[in-house]
Amino acid sequence: MNAAILMIIFVPIIEIYLFIKIGSQIGAISTILLIFFTAILGIFYARYEGFNTLRSAINQLLKNEVPFYEIISGAALAVAALLLILPGFLTDFFGLLIIFPPTRKLFLRKITSNYPKKKKNFIDGEYEDIDDKNQ
Repeated sequence: MNAAILMIIFVPIIEIYLFIKIGSQIGAISTILLIFFTAILGIFYARYEGFNTLRSAINQLLKNEVPFYEIISGAALAVAALLLILPGFLTDFFGLLIIFPPTRKLFLRKITSNYPKKKKNFIDGEYEDIDDKNQ
């Protein structure tokens, strides 16, 4: 089976199981409030980290470097925000892992290691247009 199909099947099953287990321990209202709290907190922190990533990307561009890590990190932050918006403890856990910079770097290290971070070499020079009519 395809991994996406397995995720579509098993993630909701695990989320429902966690809702039942955690709800039986702390109560239904507390469980619902905890879900809303993690979603709101995660969205605000994702916004904060998104601005930090944007600032880092601008700094990379000013140094004439291609911000590969920042581009991939921004996409990962968007996925993390989506995971935090979805109700559930498993998705919140993975969303929080992606949002925090140390764990995000661990996840993205393999992806960004293939791309160089060196400056591009530019050759400065002067040129002069030679008009064929003046010769």
